[in-house]
Amino acid sequence: MTVTDDVRQALDRQRTIEITTTGRRSGQPRRIETWRYRAAGRYWLTGSPGSRDWYANLLAEPAFTLHLNGMDVAARARPVTDPGERARVLGEIVAALNGAGSLGSWLDGSPLVEIELG
Repeated sequence: MTVTDDVRQALDRQRTIEITTTGRRSGQPRRIETWRYRAAGRYWLTGSPGSRDWYANLLAEPAFTLHLNGMDVAARARPVTDPGERARVLGEIVAALNGAGSLGSWLDGSPLVEIELG
């Protein structure tokens, strides 16, 4: 599937998005609202330090759905565990958040996945 300009424009405009993951234990769809970030020219899901059910779900089943402006878009999560890549991406994200905590705390305890589109 080729990603349309409409999808990219919606992702650029919408910081607050909804995603549907597959529950890792139940196998049922789980829809939540979260924030997407843009760094290094790509799109990411992360959050302040702490555990997240959506992250655990994506580790178990990386396929998920993005809900953007009435569009349901198939996506895939690429978990980022490499310390160097995490530092580069989270460094850019945290710097743009102005006072959302220290980079060290984000590196130690925040989930990070790249949103891969068709």
